[in-house]
Order: sequence, then structure tokens, then C-alpha cells
Amino acid sequence: MDLLCKQTALIEPSLHGTSRLSLSGSMSPPAEIWEEISSTDYARRRSELIQMMVDLRSMGWVADALIDLPSVVVIGGQSAGKSSLVEAVSGINVPRDSGTCTICPMECTMSSHASSWSCTITLRIDFDRNGLVLQKPTNVPFGRTITAKSEFEVWLRQAQAAILNPEVPSSTFYTKAIEELRSMKNTHKFSRNVVCIAIEDPDATDLSFYDLPGNEGLIQNEEAEIVALVKSLVEHYTKKENTIIWTTIPMSGVLTKPDTLGAGAINQRRKWVEIIEGRSEDHTLRHGFYCVRLPDDAERAQRLSRAESQRRAAEYFDTTSPWKDVTDRHRFGIPGFVSDVSRLLIQLIEQTLPCLRDDVDKLLAKCIKDLDELPPPLANDPHIEVLRRVNAFCDVFKSFVNGSHEDKCLAQQNRALYATFKRDIRGTAPDFRPFNQPGDYVPLDDTEGDMTLTERDPGVKVVGIYDIRKVIQEAIGWELPNNVPYQAKANLIAQFTKLWVAPSERCLAGINDVLDQVINALISTHFGRFKVLEDYFGNLIRIQVDICKARAQVAVKTALDLETTPHYTQNTHYLQTLRDKWLSHYKTAQSRPSRYKARIRHIRDEGVPIPPPETPKPSEFCASLDDDWNQNYSPTVSQTSIFGSSVSAVPPEPKPSKPTKYRVNPTPLADTPEAKALRALAEAGYANLRVSDLARLLPPDAFEEELVVMADVRAYYHVAYKRIVDHIPFTIEHALHHALAEQLSQSLLTSLLTDVVSGPDFSERVNELVSEDVSIAQKRVMLSRRKQRLLNIRRRLVTFSNSA
Repeated sequence: MDLLCKQTALIEPSLHGTSRLSLSGSMSPPAEIWEEISSTDYARRRSELIQMMVDLRSMGWVADALIDLPSVVVIGGQSAGKSSLVEAVSGINVPRDSGTCTICPMECTMSSHASSWSCTITLRIDFDRNGLVLQKPTNVPFGRTITAKSEFEVWLRQAQAAILNPEVPSSTFYTKAIEELRSMKNTHKFSRNVVCIAIEDPDATDLSFYDLPGNEGLIQNEEAEIVALVKSLVEHYTKKENTIIWTTIPMSGVLTKPDTLGAGAINQRRKWVEIIEGRSEDHTLRHGFYCVRLPDDAERAQRLSRAESQRRAAEYFDTTSPWKDVTDRHRFGIPGFVSDVSRLLIQLIEQTLPCLRDDVDKLLAKCIKDLDELPPPLANDPHIEVLRRVNAFCDVFKSFVNGSHEDKCLAQQNRALYATFKRDIRGTAPDFRPFNQPGDYVPLDDTEGDMTLTERDPGVKVVGIYDIRKVIQEAIGWELPNNVPYQAKANLIAQFTKLWVAPSERCLAGINDVLDQVINALISTHFGRFKVLEDYFGNLIRIQVDICKARAQVAVKTALDLETTPHYTQNTHYLQTLRDKWLSHYKTAQSRPSRYKARIRHIRDEGVPIPPPETPKPSEFCASLDDDWNQNYSPTVSQTSIFGSSVSAVPPEPKPSKPTKYRVNPTPLADTPEAKALRALAEAGYANLRVSDLARLLPPDAFEEELVVMADVRAYYHVAYKRIVDHIPFTIEHALHHALAEQLSQSLLTSLLTDVVSGPDFSERVNELVSEDVSIAQKRVMLSRRKQRLLNIRRRLVTFSNSA
């Protein structure tokens, strides 16, 4: 009969990595065997194991990739009887329209622990609309519980349409009729997302399987991209070691039209009997072959019951040769086939239980880790929570400012910026050289010779003795003779104080950047738990920061303005000491210019420059300024203002409380004229003199006034330099950081109270501020459910392992 050739298939099962089952016809064992399968303790254990696998698979593609779950998949070409086999096994009708049979994977789970038939459908979304794997797969219930088998097909079509149109809400398809679904244009032709069917059927055998598209029929005329997509999907499900594969083969290709085998076709009859009984050397499989008879279109239209369909199949195989002569009757029919596949699946699950337990432990550990990384749910009253976070933020920021916090980033980065500021100010020192052609001489940056600046501010100009004379002459007004105009010194001082603006602004800008980094980090730490709260207080805090930045900028400008006028200091001892040292230094250099002459670099014939000789150190003439800053003596000369023109070089009175000391230079001076002069002066009662003091005995020369101006300005620079490198950092710290830390708490709470009180509902506004980000809440719920599900699965795995 042609009917039979279209309604039979060959199932070949094996278990070698993957298990392949090829279908061909079927005969049902007695009804009591079917009942026994579903009523024993084994059936209950089998149902629990299968449900546990379903629970694991419901965690999505990512979990499926981590755990090699035992599974059953059904594949087959077009018109191979795959849909008929799925219907016979599950007891449901699936769509059979041309080109729409299998447009996405379908997971079918059957449970016999029910008093009546029912079915629920769930959409497992593992991929986004672009086909990319989702890290958080979702399981979307689709529609209501189905209690009538006749309604199932339309619900399945609706679910498939929802899968193919992910941008449309799934509920939109609940009311669409079959004709409307057939005519609609879907966004996608195929999807890797799964339609999950859960069937409760007292007449079923506990089993779970995937219905997949084959590599023919549906996709053979599709675009290469669709073909590749379906191929990769089938490979994903079938390549795993713990997979049982059902492959359906129509009798038109293998066992075509068995009723046409005449009495003389002895060899062909013998061939098929040998295959079914497992005696064929060319078709040897570990689990043998199964033969099933599937309803034709006419029988499907009659909607025969499962029992009637199985009765007709049994009658056919019991009365038709060569099938009636096969001894192993269990190889025929859906019940025997499903029973054996179910047992094979359970066996596979039990064998993999130890590995499954390890895999579940890994998933559980990752789930707990992901949960721990999420912020904890709000435990306090919203009002208390807001105030607690504001106070905590303010306290922590204050500790950052004071440097008492364990994180010293603010203090340490600011100290580094202040050190750079000090270096920049040091680079603005006047470059006075008491010579006619100052460019031909080395800089006289200090009295020791070992602190010569390597990085001068570009605004500093080399100033010679005639440059100073010109400055004096240009400043002369109605002064009496022998009086250097005050304006001359003021003009020279202004040349370096105006250079302090740029380093101060750079320093403040750097400090502001560091403050922004710290503030942003603290805002994220203390308010980032709630997005609305973070935005709200982040704006308020940054407003206060900007206010303090503006005030700090004004304060820095004021501090710089203090150095413009008047030029004043009460540190007269320090000023006088420096003035004397620099005057002596300049006199010595001016009297012995050859010792400070810059050496001219010569170029060899081959073009290689010869390094210049080392700059001479005037240590035998001058003492270190830094040493003098630490000395605690009072000069006997009258305190001379830097604005006066007279020069007094009266030696200081000896201090009886200290023994006489001689300045010992690196080179012994016992036989030098300077050493002899110092000894003679000490014997005359002028103790504690240094070589630099001898320069005071030099007679005045034609440039005495110019040298005094150089010494006065250079000494005042050092006094002002020492002052400004402390004043600017203190100004910034107090006007910016400390002011912000002091006012922040009050300003934030005042703004908060003003805002919430002015609104219609105080509590509602506060609740809004601490409302949790929706994505975080959803992720916590998802991970909590997954954790609970994994814990339950782990407990069940342990139970099964102990009872095995």
C-alpha cells in the first residue's frame, strides 16, 4: 500500500558518543506493559530526573554550553515522517504547512504524573533580535494553560510567530487566527530561540526531546545564510557526547512499499527481517532498529485516539509479512520505542550525575559570585538611607581633605602639584650677572655654585650691570644725589612677581582636576547604588565644588596681588643676611670676572664638540645661603631697608657664648691670603668671620649702587619666594578643600529639604531618590531564582546519587 510507505519510518538507536535512532514502522506492546512503565517507582524516578534536566536547560544557552546535559533530539528531512513521529510520541498535532513545519527549535517535555491532559507553552529567549547570545536569557510564559488538544496547534503557531517577530509583544499573537498567521510576513524566517512545550498527560511516558529542522526540505531553497544558521543549530544540539539522536527515514527511501514485496521476493524479505532483528552485518547498531506505523492524513483527520492508533498499528504488524514473523515484537510500535528511548535517556542521565553535580556546583558558585557583586537591597527606611549616605559622603570627603583617610590620593597628588609649583616659582629667580656683557658669564644663581637652575622660566631675562644702571636712571625723579630711586627696585621686583601668575594658575587647575576625580569617585561609591540619588546629589555636590573653585581662584589672585605692593617683610634678619651675602657674592664676582667667564666650546675638525669645562665654584669667596638661613646670630649693622642706598659693612660683634670658629673650605686655606686675613681679624677680636665677609672690605667701585640694587632685589626675591610657595598652597587648601568640606553637609541637606518639602509628597520624593535601577533589581531577582533553582537541582542530584 502506498499509504504504508508514507506512514512508516526506521529508527536506529546507538550509544557511542551520540545515540542515533532511525525510524521505520511500529507495533505496540500490550497495554499492560505501557501502564507498568508509568506506574512503577522507576517511572517516578524517571519523571524527576527528566524534570531536573528541563530545569537545567531552562537556564538558557549559556548554561547549556557549560553543562553537557543528556538530551534527545529529533531530525529528519522533508516528508520523512518526523512530524508524524513527534505527534505519535507526544499525542499533539503540529503545523504541517509547506515551509512552516519546523521554523524554530521545539522542546517537548511529557509527564505522566497528571490526572488529565494539559499543556503550557513557554518562550525561551536565548538570543537577541540580531542573533547574539544573551547573558541573561529569559523564559516568557505564553498564553494560558491549554486543556483541549484541539486548541494546541493554533497556540503553537502563535508561539512560533512570536519567536519570529521579537520586536512585537508576545501577547499580541494570542488572538490571531491560523489564516492570519499563515498570511503575515515575519521579521525572521528562522530563529534559534526555543518554544518549550510542557505536556501533562496520564497516558504519556515521561520523556523530553528537541524537535529540530533537518538539512533538507524546509531550508533547501533558502538563502545561504539561513542554511548555515540551521546547520549550526543542528550541530550545536547533536555534537554533544550525551545526545540521543532520532533520525527518521521514510520507507520510500529504505523500506518502500512493503506490501509490494511478493511471495517470490525472498531475499528482500530476509534482508528487512535481518535488519529489524539486528542480524544484518551491514546494519549493525548497538541498540538496533525500531519500526513504527504512523497515521496517514485520513486517519489524522479522524483524530483517532492514541489507543485506537496503536491498535491499528499493532494489527497491521501482526497480520502483515514480513513483520508478523519477527520474534522480537518489542521492536514494533510507538510504546515500545518510547519506552526504550526513555530508559536509554534515564540511563544516560544517571551515568552523568557525578559530572552534572560538578557542573552545577560551578554554575552555583558563579551565580553566588554574581549576586555578591550586586549592591544589597535597601534595608533601611528611605529617609534614613538618604541621610546616612549624605553624612557618610561628607565625613569621608573631610577625611580625604585632612589626610586621615586610608586613601591618601588627594593629599599625595596635591603635594606633588605643590612641589611642581615650588620648582616653577624657583625658576623665576632674577638672573643678575654683574658684568658688562652678562651673556659671556655663567649664571650666579646662588652663593655656593651647586644650585644653578637648569629650568628657568622663559620670562626671566639675563640682567647685567649696565642694565641695572639703565633701570636706575629711568626711575630717577626728584631724589637727592646718592639716593637710588625706590621705583627702580620696585620695577625689578615686578619682573619676577608677574611671572608667578602662570605657575599659580597651573597649580590651581591641577588641584581642581584631582578634586574632580576624588569627588566623582566618592559620588559613585556613596550614591551610585541608586541612579536617581546619584544624579540628584551629584549635581548638588558639583555645584558646591564649582562655587568653591571660583572662590579659590579669587583667593589665589588676592594672594598674588599681595606680592605686587607694598614690597614688605618683617623678616628683616633674614632679608639683611641675604642682602649681605648676595652683595658680597656680586662684589667678588665683579672683582674677579675671569673666574666666572663662560668657556667657549671648540669644534674639532671632525665635527665632534668638546664639552665645556666645569663652571668654577666661588666657594672660597662665598658661604652657603642655606647655612646662613639656619644661623642664629644678629648682625651688628643697622637694619638697612632694601629701599635705602647707603651700604654699611660694619662687622658683627663677637658672641662670647660661642667659641671662635673658622670657615673650613673643601680645599685647605691655611696658607692662602684669605686664611691669614681671617686669623688676623680673629686675633683682633673679629671672630666668626667667613671668607665671604672679606668682600665687605673691598673699596667701593663705580658700580656700587648697581651691585646694591642687585643684592637688595635678589634678597627680597628669596624672602618673597619662601613666602609665596607656602602661601599659595595654604590659600588653595583652605579656600577650596577645607571650605568645601565645611559647607558641604549643610548645603546638601538644605537643598534636599527645600526640594522635598516644596513637593506634593515628601515620602514619595524620598522613595524616588532611593529607587533601585530596574536592571539591577531584575538581575537580582533573576540570579536569586537561578540560585534557588540550582540549589534545588543540586539537592536532587545529591539525593539521586545517594539512592543510585
